[in-house]
Amino acid sequence: MGVQNLSGRRIIVTGGASGMGEGLVRAFPGYGAEVVSLDLAEEAGRSIADDAGASFQQVDVSDQYSVDRAIAAAVDTLGGLDVLVHAAGIAPFAPSESTPLDLWNTVMAINATGTMLTNQAAFRYLQADGGAILNFASAAGLDGLPGKAAYSASKGAVLAWTRTVAAEWGRYGITVNAIAPAIWTPMYDKTRSEMSEEQLVRHDAIMAQQIPIGGRLGDITNDFVPVMAFYASEGAGFVTGQTIAIDGGTLKVR
Repeated sequence: MGVQNLSGRRIIVTGGASGMGEGLVRAFPGYGAEVVSLDLAEEAGRSIADDAGASFQQVDVSDQYSVDRAIAAAVDTLGGLDVLVHAAGIAPFAPSESTPLDLWNTVMAINATGTMLTNQAAFRYLQADGGAILNFASAAGLDGLPGKAAYSASKGAVLAWTRTVAAEWGRYGITVNAIAPAIWTPMYDKTRSEMSEEQLVRHDAIMAQQIPIGGRLGDITNDFVPVMAFYASEGAGFVTGQTIAIDGGTLKVR
């Protein structure tokens, strides 16, 4: 497994209290990076950051004041900023024809507005010397995902935002890319636990067909972290406006 050199890189990770964000918070300090984790879940987020040798700030990514305060405090802790990894998001289930307005608004506030707010806050610190922003999107933002129309729409917004600011902010030396992961997380374990045996067999058969490499979701440590380490490194400085699929080949080149 190749390991990128993140020595001296000052990185903020949102959504650092669980899933893939947690994986990055735990791994990146070992690659030499200084990391501040941001999450709404203070107890879990602080515990994970402490274990990893990182720092923590509580944030509500849907609230501008909270975002500006947390990013400012994180930058102060880091002594500057090189990379924002914006992983925070939610993916509730609801049929499209009966998606409640309050659920729609909540998903958009966290996933889409949260992306705008965190990116804008990071921009103010990256503007002078450049850096990288990695926004978590999803294949659902391109292909849709039955049962998760609000989530899919919010991730479509993330993709459009990412492409636009990549074009606008390139002159400042800021790269902005979208991550489309298909990775096994504790949330996915919960989803599997709620399936019947018959549903699980059917689900696994579909996954085996859709994912050319391995026929299942990837591993955070082995399949996800090393790729993210590259895109958080200086070596990825000529890549921007892209949708980076870390998914075993599920999402084909477009």
